[in-house]
Amino acid sequence: MTAHEQLVARRGRRSGITTMIAIHSTALGPAVGGCRFKPYAGLDEAVADALRLSAAMTAKCAVAGLAYGGGKSVIAPERALTPSERRDVLLDHADLIAEFGGAYLAGPDIGTGPADMLVFREVSPFAFCTPEPAGGTGSSSGPTAAGVLAALRAVFGTADMTGRRAVISGYGAVGGHLAAHLRAAGADVVVSDIDPAKRAEAESSGLTWVEPEKALTLTADVVIPAAVGGVLSPSTVARLDTPVVVGPANNQLTGDEVAAELAARGVLWIPDYVASAGGIVYTLSREADGLSHDAALARVEAIERTVADLLAAASAHGTTPLAEASALVERRLGASAG
Repeated sequence: MTAHEQLVARRGRRSGITTMIAIHSTALGPAVGGCRFKPYAGLDEAVADALRLSAAMTAKCAVAGLAYGGGKSVIAPERALTPSERRDVLLDHADLIAEFGGAYLAGPDIGTGPADMLVFREVSPFAFCTPEPAGGTGSSSGPTAAGVLAALRAVFGTADMTGRRAVISGYGAVGGHLAAHLRAAGADVVVSDIDPAKRAEAESSGLTWVEPEKALTLTADVVIPAAVGGVLSPSTVARLDTPVVVGPANNQLTGDEVAAELAARGVLWIPDYVASAGGIVYTLSREADGLSHDAALARVEAIERTVADLLAAASAHGTTPLAEASALVERRLGASAG
């Protein structure tokens, strides 16, 4: 893909904390992407995250056929904040969003939620997923999970998961939705999370718990990365015991070459930016295009057809779903330039 268009970092006038926005591409339309609020080991790590995630958003929007580009923003506090300090840095970041004049549209990500988007709206109108009572669509966790389930239907050819074992690495909001739906579809569901307090909730819901370091090594019909990125490396791929990996976590591979290693081991990997697009598709369909819930959800369900087409193309060309998805991104970006 092309190089980034912009990266702007600013030390907030209220908080003194650095925030940044990365714009990868506006070729298809305004850049969209969540705001990640988390401490980093250093500024270089925060910048790398913003650049990597914004490029993934370009791909996500292009494959989903959305008239938007890719962006990402990062708030990088160096210490724990009081509620008042947190509000100050959110307002500082909203100032930065406003400077882009609509070229970047923010949404929730790790460390932020609908209530934070409402704080952004105090300064700038360019934020999505505000709480439902405020006229927004609230959390995008449900639609994101719906998109992953659509991808799974394309892979397995059915919504029936009876007799199949699904391992979900990350029992957060999206992982929780996936676990409930897959169990209802007949799957034996195993979950893990870095938060041990979630074990009781999982087991009370009839799920099997496994420690996080073991999740990617279990024998399963599908492994679903649903937490942080960078979980699929040459070393973890060597320990996988599953024919399928598909999930909502962003940037799952430590490098694109890992996709070839997965393929060499006979593991089908659906690119994360394809499987995880349900949240952004639903939110923009509702809040930008004014569609009803049912119409927006129908767009999310179309991820099943997208994945099926990528699988068919990969089979016909002797490539991988990642190669076919990357080619689709380039075609759509190229068409917009023409």
